[in-house]
Amino acid sequence: MDYQEFAQVLNRHIFYGNKRDLLDKLANNPERFIGLFRPSKPSTKILQHLLQSYEIRMGDALEEIIALVIQGQGYTLLDKNIQGENNELLRLDQYFTDGKKYYFIEQKIRDDYDSTKKRGQMQNFEKKLKALHRKYGSNLVGIMYFIDPDFSKNKNYYQEEIQKLRGEYEQVEIHLFYGKQLFEYLGIANFWDQMLSWLKKWKEDLPEIPEINFDANPYESFMEIKDTNVGIWQKIISNDKLWEEGIIKALFRTGDTLKLIQEEFSKMEGKVYKQLADDLRKKLVKYYGG
Repeated sequence: MDYQEFAQVLNRHIFYGNKRDLLDKLANNPERFIGLFRPSKPSTKILQHLLQSYEIRMGDALEEIIALVIQGQGYTLLDKNIQGENNELLRLDQYFTDGKKYYFIEQKIRDDYDSTKKRGQMQNFEKKLKALHRKYGSNLVGIMYFIDPDFSKNKNYYQEEIQKLRGEYEQVEIHLFYGKQLFEYLGIANFWDQMLSWLKKWKEDLPEIPEINFDANPYESFMEIKDTNVGIWQKIISNDKLWEEGIIKALFRTGDTLKLIQEEFSKMEGKVYKQLADDLRKKLVKYYGG
């Protein structure tokens, strides 16, 4: 892996598709953005949502990056979906083998959970351990891993729980790792330092504040959102509060992207599209003057 591939994975996970995701949230959970009792303006609320979304997507990006690094070391990646008790579907963050041992990793960015979530995290780990132990016995290695070493709020708790599991699964390797420790275990400690330098470089290229104006590049935004589900558009266009409280105008400052969407609807066959085109045209006239 080089820096270009590293940055591409981050950008694809974190930034691509966020416009469609935001429209979905506006349509299905408008109460998150509207209401007089919110202490923030529309653009601030949208920005807050985007930043929270980026945090979640960052975890997905790092999951792929670490999987690619593991694969590059000669391990075989396995299907991350496994069956637990009572046919429960469980998804592993990392799952791979060297042909002799089978490894699974429960991976999170930070160890900063409250008491309820930390217990749930441990129960989830044990579920997966139990399911895989039935299959691989002593050939199993289970790892709980927190990427950011600066957060270890519940380290003592996890250490105690891991020790209990070691007593129950005596011949299974079970580890708790933070930061560089995972890469040291895999024999690629130097990648940790490389990743930190790449992250620093990537962050230097980010804007101070994410762009929330879809009309900054109308055609690009149009191409990203034009295939959004019809039901989503119906909910957005018909929700007067989203328009009256300035949420729509915070996203579509000039209305240029919405005009492209309206033109697209008008070209499509079917009553639903004709109605959407007409409803959106009326909203554009009312809120943008044309």
